[in-house]
Amino acid sequence: MDINKITDLLTDKLTDWVEAIIKLLPNIALAAVVMVIGFYIAKFIRKIAGKLIHKVSNNVTLNNLFSSIIYFIFIGIVCFTVLSILQLDKAVTSILAGAGILGLALAFAFQDIAANFMSGIFISFRKPLKVGDIVEVKDYMGKVKEVNLRDTVVETFQGQTVIIPNKEVFQNPIENYSYLQKRRFDLSVGVSYGDDLEKVRQITLDAVSDIEELSKEDTTQVYFVEFGDSSVNLSVRMWISSPEQSVYNKVGSEAIMKIKKAYDANDIMIPFPIRTLDFGIKGGTKLGEMPVQISNKEQ
Repeated sequence: MDINKITDLLTDKLTDWVEAIIKLLPNIALAAVVMVIGFYIAKFIRKIAGKLIHKVSNNVTLNNLFSSIIYFIFIGIVCFTVLSILQLDKAVTSILAGAGILGLALAFAFQDIAANFMSGIFISFRKPLKVGDIVEVKDYMGKVKEVNLRDTVVETFQGQTVIIPNKEVFQNPIENYSYLQKRRFDLSVGVSYGDDLEKVRQITLDAVSDIEELSKEDTTQVYFVEFGDSSVNLSVRMWISSPEQSVYNKVGSEAIMKIKKAYDANDIMIPFPIRTLDFGIKGGTKLGEMPVQISNKEQ
């Protein structure tokens, strides 16, 4: 190939590029201005969004996440605007198509993570539980130690740390014992059929009335609930002024001791199960024959 032709081709190509760049100079300048202003506006919007979200949620992690999402969305808008100013519409279309395909693939690949993440967001806004609450979730009862965007950490009263995915927390019933800042203790007791039930009721109320941790706003109640096989069963319902498990256990222990002591002092009997033993089953020895056998062995 002739060197002159190659030179001419290269020159023409470079000339076209230079002309295209010169024509785009106003667009390049405008794009630069739009990008600089856009970045400053994005930072300002991020700051304002953080303050507004903080009024709705006290979760710092969640607030930072939403602020960052709003920031990057605005940055994306600025970038696409700049590409349009530079007349790179085909590039914008390709980027959007690629982002859509990538987003769909990631949604299928990380659907469980996404479900836990979204559940964490709903939990943060609805606040069915918070750090320090005593809760029961998925058969785990304990104190909430952390509420993250992906999982909730509960420390059981046996000392185990349980990490529960937020999807399980959000989709299952939550028993929050700290919501009312008090708990009810129900104690079942049985008394003899021969006892005066009115007397039993009053002695039971008097026995537990001086427990220090009982709520002053709520009254202790005694209900006779059923006729049992060997006793009349009653339920003592006491409201405790603290939701803490240690206080709950302490009140229950004191109530049992005080009721037992009061019943003993007033001749109220708490029946215990009576069993009849049959020694005449196949392969065994009848009860009537045992003294004879013992006496024979002694001889």
